Amino acid sequence: MTTHALRRWFVVHKWTSLICTLFLLIVCVTGLPLLFSEQIWDTFVGDDDPPCEVLPPGTPNVSLDVIVEKARALYPGQIITSVNPDDDEPAVLISMAPSWQTLKDDENYPDRNSGHWIKFDARTARVIEQSRPANTPKEPRTWTGIIMGICNQLHTSLFAGLSGSLFLGLMGGLFVASLVSGTVLYGRFMKRLPFGSVRRDRARRLTWLDLHNLLGVATLVWATAVGFTGLVNELQTPLFGLWRVTDVRQILKPYAALPVVSQEHLSSVQAAFDTAAKAAPGNEVTGLSFPGSSFGSPVHYVLWTHGASPLRARLFTPVLVDARTGELTGAYPMPWYLRFLEISRPLHFGDYGGMPLRILWAALDIIVIGVLISGVVLWAAKRKISADVRLRAMGYDLNETETGHVLARDLP
Repeated sequence: MTTHALRRWFVVHKWTSLICTLFLLIVCVTGLPLLFSEQIWDTFVGDDDPPCEVLPPGTPNVSLDVIVEKARALYPGQIITSVNPDDDEPAVLISMAPSWQTLKDDENYPDRNSGHWIKFDARTARVIEQSRPANTPKEPRTWTGIIMGICNQLHTSLFAGLSGSLFLGLMGGLFVASLVSGTVLYGRFMKRLPFGSVRRDRARRLTWLDLHNLLGVATLVWATAVGFTGLVNELQTPLFGLWRVTDVRQILKPYAALPVVSQEHLSSVQAAFDTAAKAAPGNEVTGLSFPGSSFGSPVHYVLWTHGASPLRARLFTPVLVDARTGELTGAYPMPWYLRFLEISRPLHFGDYGGMPLRILWAALDIIVIGVLISGVVLWAAKRKISADVRLRAMGYDLNETETGHVLARDLP
């Protein structure tokens, strides 16, 4: 490595690290409570949902058509917008609204919500719980909800919407660049010292430097994976938007001009679930949207399926079933860039290996916080020193040989 190349790598590492450090600290700190969000909610808020009725094991579920008809009987004249089986208990959530137009109008008034839901026991079709009536005052938020909401907004968008998400994606790219450049520098540096050395008998600054390097290389693979997948996750809104205006628009183009099918003339919901399960073998059907939804078709049920294993649980495949005839229109696997996005989520959140993996993710997150803080301390202590002096203090000899390569001699 030439002296010029070494200086360039050093400058890249310094500035990419400094620019992204503050935002990486925010992301790392807010990511810790988000890792254990379920446990935090259960501890400080609890689950006050009424439990499902205790029935003998193996009790079969009733047809979804029975549950749909009960929902219509409870609210005659309203439409059903979606049917979603619960993942954790034998229950089905039915979402309803006065009309599709009402829901579209609600989009212009964030404080207004005309929709509501009903939770049924999937085995008996008994109503377990209902949401609060539309347009009534909301229950006051708990401190836990406020804090977790702040953490989520800071972690994903810095309260700046899409612009904030894209900005954090850029910071993630700088973070990956700082890891790559730091690895290049550390590899050169470790040629003159045993791996993992921490020089405690020298100046305190060198001890900080050795700890910074050691912790950085120890978390290198994890930090690179989480940083890169975080960058990808911040692009989800434009990527899904691209999918909707390309593939989805082409699929739905033949039906776009058709009127929305009346819910009085729809085919069986249960049969649509069964058809989707056959169209996407190995997947689980997680929900159904009725014709007329903003992201669907005026004449189709849109059913969402995902993989059954923890690693494939975020890989979704939408299925279209003609709501007039009950016939399968097609299953449409997402394009490669969305599949890559969905695969990256488990790696970023560490939510596919249970509590042991979350604890490991949290420990690595804390170590990376230490790396970021130590980097700032080192920069603050040496911000008035030239790059050449810093490199020499790190153990590099910048005297070039005739071949133009740096010699790494031990300093006195």
